[in-house]
Amino acid sequence: MDIKPIHVTWSHSGLKKFEQCARQYHEVTVLGKHPFKDTHATIYGKDVHKAIEDYGRDGTPIPEQYSFVLPVVDALLAKSGRKLFEHEMALTKDLKPCGFKDANRWVRGIADLLIIDDDNLTARVIDWKTGNDKYPDRDQLTLMSLMVFAHFPHIRSISSALFFVVKGSMIKHRMERDQSDAAWWEYRQRVAKLEASYANDVWNPNRTPLCGWCPVTTCPMNPKH
Repeated sequence: MDIKPIHVTWSHSGLKKFEQCARQYHEVTVLGKHPFKDTHATIYGKDVHKAIEDYGRDGTPIPEQYSFVLPVVDALLAKSGRKLFEHEMALTKDLKPCGFKDANRWVRGIADLLIIDDDNLTARVIDWKTGNDKYPDRDQLTLMSLMVFAHFPHIRSISSALFFVVKGSMIKHRMERDQSDAAWWEYRQRVAKLEASYANDVWNPNRTPLCGWCPVTTCPMNPKH
């Protein structure tokens, strides 16, 4: 009997969760247990993202409590190029652009702000962060840059940044198109481990300092077990 291959889809956040702990990923993402519940921090983050999007796209005034983001947002909006807010991108496994919800998608992600400068063949990718800047995740910028290169084949160079709006700090990254192949190869190696877990139905736990906050209390690594 032929075994139908498993089609695995992923995103930056999903892959990171799997790498942190496959057991938690399986319980939360695959089985759908322990639904996510918004906190004050996540609600605040969504509100800031929405305020910036509405301001940049439609000119809606930013509420007074978020006005501290205006200097950076205005500086970015003054840059030359097309401004795309909350821009959805998805790729098939052979790295061809596809619809964000297409069944054959392999990877997908959303750029908070994407600026495409067609004349200079360059782009900027900005991700707004409302949390702490102590452990910045530059890997997100690499993936977003790779997806921009795939969706906009004329772009040759990308400048990207994580902007920590509360801390007022920015983590920058730059990538050239000729770096794409090597970067994709690294991602394929990482995603192969995720695919192996799906294929073999093996989801090993990983002890981390965050185990005490994990919702999977049936895991022997969890202090609440």
